[in-house]
Amino acid sequence: MVMSWIWILIILISVVFSSITGTISNVAAATAQGAQAGITLAVSMAGSLCLWSGVGHLMDKAGMTGSLSKWLRPVLNRIFPGTKTDAQLSNDLSANICANILGLGNAATPMGIRAVKRMVDPNRPGIATDEMCRLIVLNTASIQLIPANVAAVRSSLGCSTPFDILPAVWVTSICSAGLGLAAAWLFGKLWRHD
Repeated sequence: MVMSWIWILIILISVVFSSITGTISNVAAATAQGAQAGITLAVSMAGSLCLWSGVGHLMDKAGMTGSLSKWLRPVLNRIFPGTKTDAQLSNDLSANICANILGLGNAATPMGIRAVKRMVDPNRPGIATDEMCRLIVLNTASIQLIPANVAAVRSSLGCSTPFDILPAVWVTSICSAGLGLAAAWLFGKLWRHD
């Protein structure tokens, strides 16, 4: 709700100042160009998103998420202790994390939602658990080995080498995920409401 008001305020300020400076026609032209660019971007990313969402679904049906879950179990058990007793939670988290590693954040969303639903504390249904907060931090920071969505955007905008950003992506995603998890762990310890 707050973001809606912020965007409305930004638009109103733009219209007022463009009216004052006499550049309202530029704002109208930019609005039309921005809408067209948004549709073009959405269509260009839709193919990649559909492909990888389908791959994720096939992986789940073929039992590959269970295999990934076994491979990621040592890490998952430390970050998400609930995976020790809930195999489906472990599978959903593994699929979510692997989709993020491939840079497919939108394709990771359904698995993340399923995992969050399994993390709900039945005694406190409206309260985010520490595990939920860590999952949100990991999904926001998302360690990416192959930033497929970003590469698709760069390619659609005419970049001839869309993957030349890999070293920067690796460093920043590892740093952001590590710092985010450390902060989530620290705040989880400091603000424990039992």
